[in-house]
Amino acid sequence: MKSLSCLLVFSLGIFIQMSYCHSSITTCLPQKNAALFILGDSLFDNGNNNYINTTTSYQANYYPYGQTFFKYPSGRFSDGRMIPDVVAELAKLPILPPYLHPGRVEHVYGVNFASGGAGALRETAQGFVIDLKTQVSYLKNLKNVFSKRLGKAIAEEIVSKSVYLISIGSNDYGSLLNPDSNPVFPPGNHQGFVDSVIGNLTDAITEIYSLGGRKFGFVNVGAIGCSPGIRVLVNNGSTCFEEVLAIARLHNTALLKRIPELEKQLKGFKYSITDFYSASLEVLNNPTKYGFKETIVACCGGGPYRGDGSCGGRKGIKEYELCNNVDEHVYFDSIHLTDRASQHFGELIWNGNHTVTSPYNLKQLFEF
Repeated sequence: MKSLSCLLVFSLGIFIQMSYCHSSITTCLPQKNAALFILGDSLFDNGNNNYINTTTSYQANYYPYGQTFFKYPSGRFSDGRMIPDVVAELAKLPILPPYLHPGRVEHVYGVNFASGGAGALRETAQGFVIDLKTQVSYLKNLKNVFSKRLGKAIAEEIVSKSVYLISIGSNDYGSLLNPDSNPVFPPGNHQGFVDSVIGNLTDAITEIYSLGGRKFGFVNVGAIGCSPGIRVLVNNGSTCFEEVLAIARLHNTALLKRIPELEKQLKGFKYSITDFYSASLEVLNNPTKYGFKETIVACCGGGPYRGDGSCGGRKGIKEYELCNNVDEHVYFDSIHLTDRASQHFGELIWNGNHTVTSPYNLKQLFEF
């Protein structure tokens, strides 16, 4: 099929993307047809929760979110970009739109299905978020749209050559927390709960694989027990919440076991696992090495460590504080990263060495 070179200039004005256009269709496709599809939770959500029937507790489409990069609250749980925005830029792709954005948006470069508060378990924040299984169903619908608009062969090529980046699990484990009980975190062996989360994640992976997906990037559960919003629940915030860190480690160990098993079972399956847990602790323990000064106190919020979840004043507490040195902070609000922290971790996911992301980094996955 004859193709024509073209230049696409995107309205965000961030960069110009080289691509090619098939002469028989009006859509320009990314080079090698390698798009980026995002699934997961608020670490990745870039605005899908703006368009669902939920509460402001699961949204970030109000001031002061979004003020430093986009200059408006786009729905990202940050002062600026999220990790997928950084990864897309490094992959020379445009910043990906949220899937539920009502405007006419081309998705051939990829799209973001993630939903703040979502988990691998359907029961996690059920009725308020888009769970992982539903996100995968959106991908299935999108493939059908590609087939109708571009033809089955091109649709299959896009799906097979694209990378699927997934962050899930933190909210499932966070759902076990109950600040009004004692103990706050239920005691006991949580391996069975972890197995359920990994099982649902496995189902999502195999469904994407059945659609034609072959290249997967995973971000394991980070050091969530050290975020301002969780550390304030124990010892007055003087230490990280060890029980929450422990279940994150259980998850990460199970993930590290399960994904290589899938590689053996699924022909052509390739993957990258970024050790977000260790990378997070590295930054929190050695902040000045990476240009940060504040790793415990959030930039936006109230109460001890600004960890009360009040950022923006629309989550039940109207009064909140906002720092004037956001680039020095790791956390923007009680749970989520600043733009600058997202830049750091996005770069690790893209081209980190084998001590951080293995057996490949995301850049290498795109090159397959």
